[in-house]
Amino acid sequence: MEELKMLLKNNIILREDKKEMYYKIKDGYKEFKNFITENLGYNLIIRSDFIRLEKLPGKSESFMGIEEFQNNIEYTMLMLILVFLEDKSKDDQFLLSHITESLSSNDIDIKFDWTDYSTRRSLIKVLKFSVKNSLIRVTDGDEDSFISDTNREVLFESSGVSKYIVRNFNDDILKAQTPSDLLSGKGVDFDTDKVVVRRNRVYRNLLLCPIVYRQSSPEDYEYIKNYKKYLEENFEKYLGWNLHVHKNGAMLVPSEKENGLKLFPNGKGISDVILFVLYEIIDEINKDKSRLNEEDILILNKVDFEQIVLKVKLEKSHGFSKEYREMSDGRFLYEIINEMILFLFIEEEKDVIKIFPLCGKIRGTYPEDYDGEVSCDEK
Repeated sequence: MEELKMLLKNNIILREDKKEMYYKIKDGYKEFKNFITENLGYNLIIRSDFIRLEKLPGKSESFMGIEEFQNNIEYTMLMLILVFLEDKSKDDQFLLSHITESLSSNDIDIKFDWTDYSTRRSLIKVLKFSVKNSLIRVTDGDEDSFISDTNREVLFESSGVSKYIVRNFNDDILKAQTPSDLLSGKGVDFDTDKVVVRRNRVYRNLLLCPIVYRQSSPEDYEYIKNYKKYLEENFEKYLGWNLHVHKNGAMLVPSEKENGLKLFPNGKGISDVILFVLYEIIDEINKDKSRLNEEDILILNKVDFEQIVLKVKLEKSHGFSKEYREMSDGRFLYEIINEMILFLFIEEEKDVIKIFPLCGKIRGTYPEDYDGEVSCDEK
């Protein structure tokens, strides 16, 4: 259902910005309401000026952070800006200096030095994220100017949406001891039975994770095996996606390319590079499959894994994008390893790299008639 996919692809749908999409969802959400409330356990917020689907993960993963943010201070700034916006009504205006003053007078004893270039750059990054996600609007000025001149002003306007960004809890969240307690309800008096919590967690993990591995979520994997047919029918009916269940993992696979979702492979140059790396990994595994453990995981020394990646750069880079052809070896390794970690192909642990079964699902190389002018194709 296209309306459901719109909700998954957009954080907030403002009526004034996406009027047609807004009314399509408002008029048609009842067709998939049961799927998002009963199976995913999500709250759909429909207001006169916007629609938002609260998308909560089954469990937190490293790839679930905000892609634009690079350090903890940027997340802290975002939370403090949300606090600042709490007493702002829709269309209320305020200056950039009001934001910096509010952040500087926070109650969590964090000091911001606005004379520091990196601090100002982080704030601009957070403000751009806030504008992109319709929390605020720029009505006059350019926020980028603050990077070079701390006296520059920018006039902002509240969209009124920020109050619906932070999740509301019905009970005392101070009873929770860990982030996972908030997700599972442990330590908080949520009126939800364990069967519902488990079902919601499984649906969320399948929806938001590249793969659900048996070794990391044995209880959830067992649920997937036992209710495979029911899960298949629901994801096919509401999203048109296929459920693939293997010996050591389960994953959703869209039946066709889905724009607006973070998928692999995709149109980015790094995706092509990783396809080649996966091809080399499968060759390495085929040399001696006895090295795989009972979960079909291969553990390689980090140096050996890096040699595989650099071999790809040396032998295959003539078809890469200019960025990756000319990238230094150190940067190349950093980019490829981190992207593979985000998609759960591998895991880095001290001096070793754990190669997970997902690496065997897809790989790529040049076609035999490759003439050096096209990117790699899947094989």
